[in-house]
Amino acid sequence: MTDFEAVAKQFVTFYYDTFDKNRADLSALYKDHSMLTFEAQPTQGTGAIIEKLASLPFAKIQHRVDSLDAQPSNETGGILVMVTGALLIDEEQRAMMYSQTFQLQPDGAGSYFIFNDVFRLVYPA
Repeated sequence: MTDFEAVAKQFVTFYYDTFDKNRADLSALYKDHSMLTFEAQPTQGTGAIIEKLASLPFAKIQHRVDSLDAQPSNETGGILVMVTGALLIDEEQRAMMYSQTFQLQPDGAGSYFIFNDVFRLVYPA
């Protein structure tokens, strides 16, 4: 059995480092049947997902991960990953809280792809 927690931590580090530097480089993590729901807007397919991420209205972003939970999600080796944290966007000094959940699926030879990706900003009550 794969060490799902280690895979999840490695994935999250890679994903946010890549997102913060060049969102277009995330295309290798998605497939044509992958789905992203970003702030209640669903998008499916690698091209459409990368287009959505690239169109987000900020030039600079920095993710901070505050919590990461992972579980095996199916008999084929999938991993469910839930992340909470904060974002610093452009020159804004106030962090915005977020929650993001990934459903990772094995993609041969120890690699994974994102089957589902759900992102939400968390606003104060």
